[in-house]
Amino acid sequence: MPDVQALVNDFQNKLKKRKIEGSQATARQTAELLRSVISQQRVPYTNQAGALIDAVRAVGEQLIAVNPIELAVGNIVRRVLHIIREEDLSLSTAAIGGLGLSAVSDDEDDDDQDNRPVLSAAAVAAAARSTLRPPSLQTLLEDVPDSAAVPHSSSSGGDSEGKSKSADKSSRTRKLKHDVIEAVNELIQDIATCHEQIAEQAVEHIHHNEVILTLGSSRTVLEFLCAAKEKKRSFRVFVAEGAPRYQGHLLAKELVTRGLQTTLITDSAVFAMISRVNMVIVGAHAVMANGGVIAPVGLNMVALAAQRHAVPFVVLAGSHKLCPLYPHNPEVLLNELRSPSELLDFGEFSDCMDFGSDNASPLLHVVNPTFDYVPPKLVSLFITDTGGHNPSYMYRLIADYYSADDLVVQRRPTGN
Repeated sequence: MPDVQALVNDFQNKLKKRKIEGSQATARQTAELLRSVISQQRVPYTNQAGALIDAVRAVGEQLIAVNPIELAVGNIVRRVLHIIREEDLSLSTAAIGGLGLSAVSDDEDDDDQDNRPVLSAAAVAAAARSTLRPPSLQTLLEDVPDSAAVPHSSSSGGDSEGKSKSADKSSRTRKLKHDVIEAVNELIQDIATCHEQIAEQAVEHIHHNEVILTLGSSRTVLEFLCAAKEKKRSFRVFVAEGAPRYQGHLLAKELVTRGLQTTLITDSAVFAMISRVNMVIVGAHAVMANGGVIAPVGLNMVALAAQRHAVPFVVLAGSHKLCPLYPHNPEVLLNELRSPSELLDFGEFSDCMDFGSDNASPLLHVVNPTFDYVPPKLVSLFITDTGGHNPSYMYRLIADYYSADDLVVQRRPTGN
């Protein structure tokens, strides 16, 4: 089995060199890497969830630092941390329930089993929280086999009880890791099928003879539109080309190949064409906790045009793109600048970018941002793999996927 650190280094190299295209592929490979980390992580008898959380957090911190703009990496790290906490809580609740049942069976007859006392939610929560704390002296003492703590009349009886406790601890360790890995496998499956889950909802939103506008290229949007076409919906698609990378050209070609009526327009023509549009459907790079969208550059202009003409602005995003952070959080890097060569030819503009002057400052500066930020007030509807949601509901949806303790993926500094 490959060494975990070697896998981490290889994945960091891919992130740094931008060898992974798209948030879906990035999210899936991040989840697969963290699954390997969990699988090979050795956990102690006590505070098992804490050990897994520390291991995942340590790797996650490295991955996020390599490419902070790829928010899908941080999202998956936080999702896995949340999974560990949830599975540990589930096991702790089951263990407490088992203790309650055994106590009842010792004190009551079989006829009274239906009247067993139920543990309070406070007791369950307190026990679950204690599993994530460092072990106390009392806990360590309690983990010592009975044969060492209290003398017994029969040494063989003490040995058997100690072996039983050790077996129970080993079983719970394997159970926690097994449950966490199974949950991560389900997460990977959800990421892989998110396009299909979103596309299944297309027929509910696209109707006959409508005109749909989109910008750039998005596989989610492509599958969404093609799913409506397969349901015998007849409609036309306007595709803004998405300069300067012109990803819209690729989407337009693919739509025509799939048999959709397509019109390619320039980005600057959006305002001129928006009055003929029934709905704007776009993809997203990330959806923030406030319902704001980090999207390909140019989409804020499209959203403003849609608002001006009262055209619904619909955003398609898989659950791996839902980010628990807000745009103002210092951990969030909203944009990155791409090469100026996408905008102009250096040969033709070399005289404008001469550094040989006395002040050593060129007269021409080229700024080529990758993303736009679309505020939630410009978004009409989010469609995720779990259904359609209003922007005001996104914070509740995001809260189901993440724990408040994991919003900042940073290991706590140790004392001097």
